[in-house]
Amino acid sequence: MSRGPTYDVDLYSDEVLLSPYPHYRAIRDLGEAVWLKQHGMWVIGRHLDVRNALAAHNIFISGRGVAANDLSNGNSPGNLLASDPPLHTHLRKIVSKPLHPKALAQVKPRIEASAVTLVDKLLARNSFDGMSDLAHFLPISIVSEMVGLPDAGRRNMLEYASAVFDLFGVDNTRTEAALPIVIKMRKYLSEHATPDKVLPEGWIAGLYDAVDQGLIKQEQVQTLMRDYLGPSIDTTIFAIGHLLHLFGQYADQWEALLQEPNRAGNAINEAIRLESPIRGFTRVLSQDHTIGEIKLFSGERVLILYASANRDERRWDQPDKFDICRGLTDHVGFGHGIHQCVGMQLARLEMRSILTAMIARVSKIEILGAPVYAKNNVLRGLDSLPIKFIR
Repeated sequence: MSRGPTYDVDLYSDEVLLSPYPHYRAIRDLGEAVWLKQHGMWVIGRHLDVRNALAAHNIFISGRGVAANDLSNGNSPGNLLASDPPLHTHLRKIVSKPLHPKALAQVKPRIEASAVTLVDKLLARNSFDGMSDLAHFLPISIVSEMVGLPDAGRRNMLEYASAVFDLFGVDNTRTEAALPIVIKMRKYLSEHATPDKVLPEGWIAGLYDAVDQGLIKQEQVQTLMRDYLGPSIDTTIFAIGHLLHLFGQYADQWEALLQEPNRAGNAINEAIRLESPIRGFTRVLSQDHTIGEIKLFSGERVLILYASANRDERRWDQPDKFDICRGLTDHVGFGHGIHQCVGMQLARLEMRSILTAMIARVSKIEILGAPVYAKNNVLRGLDSLPIKFIR
């Protein structure tokens, strides 16, 4: 393969997963599209090219899977992430119904009150784990209930969500380890996420309502409920963790936010830009396509690196710096185009609720030790973060 620059590194190795950004920069510096020799696919890492690829959903298609391995791509047709219009348009309308601003407004008071209670509780402690004690709380305690699974299922959602994203990587040991976990959860869903067992006001119940209305088929329910389970848990947990970690590292930015609390929304965007919870997904070309001077052929698979685009020096001034005053209109931390994250407004609500509670109560955030990063094929986030709030 000599049609363009080549990068001979395993992007899914432990080393790269734990320290990805030098590799992403090397990919950006090589060209608009780079051939990944070890993975047999192209990668796009520059901001403009990533945005253009995500916008061109008719050329960079999702219906042949968005993972980097054939097994996962063969087992995930017909869900929101791995579908193209018109199917995608139809499914998104159904799945997004409980995630519209009007629907979220009904749960907003509960989420905000829970965030206040949590921050008050953590202020009384000498130290805590920013991940298990804080970042996990809202997604696991409230959002999992909103999804509507029985209690036993909610307790297993964290393990399941992580495994789902590992399946989107190349065929490595993490992917192999994730497969039995996902199979177990699918079995659980088929046996327990039934109309008589899910919470009547939950999101899954809404999918069964869509069946009754003739909008989808019964066999589509389990596929679509998985669109709720993965993205609503791990990605938000990791985004909250990154927000805490960054403010702990950049005390001046926390001071700036205390002075101007109206920058909370921008701070959330900046955290997601700088530490994108999702590294990237793949697409398949539906036709020959040229990026810059590099020609890609129909049927080739392309890894689109959101996390690289969000640190592109061609777009961002000092891209590796956390700056809550930065102008942010086009980061791709939530994706872009028709596949933009369907739950991003819920994630923003959870993150803003926590920030708002902290702004009113926390004068300083102290990082007490080295954080531990998770090793996941697609997600970037922390497993643990020793931290302390000072009133």
